[in-house]
Amino acid sequence: MHKIDLNTYKKSTVSSNIITHTGKVTNIIGQRVIVALDNNMSCEACKAKAACGVSESNKKEVEVANTNGQFVLNENVTVVMQKQLGMKAVFWAYFFPFTLLITVLFVSASFLPQWQAGLLALLVLIPYYLTLYATKSWFKKAFEVTVLKN
Repeated sequence: MHKIDLNTYKKSTVSSNIITHTGKVTNIIGQRVIVALDNNMSCEACKAKAACGVSESNKKEVEVANTNGQFVLNENVTVVMQKQLGMKAVFWAYFFPFTLLITVLFVSASFLPQWQAGLLALLVLIPYYLTLYATKSWFKKAFEVTVLKN
């Protein structure tokens, strides 16, 4: 996956495959920048706000590489990400573990009592999340977002 540069962002349209969000640089740690995302005003007027997990989170932060040291604290920036990265994140965070849990539950329910099948289905998620944690450096590279100055 290639990073989005300023020219690609400027050429993009509203219906393109790019998601943007405004934010503010809150911390700089070595070669990494922490950006606090602004509240989405669209969430305030949405009728599905109660059912949506995005609107409930008050503090949303993104960690981004700052290889050339061009950002300063409290600077307003725009966070840019490709839509397909969001779909991949949903797959790894929600869809795959749910599918794994259901598959183990149905397969083990035909051989074990229900309570053991349920427990095994839950326990199989432990190695999954440990594997995600062990490969977090790969995921950080695969899900790299871009920050542009406003």
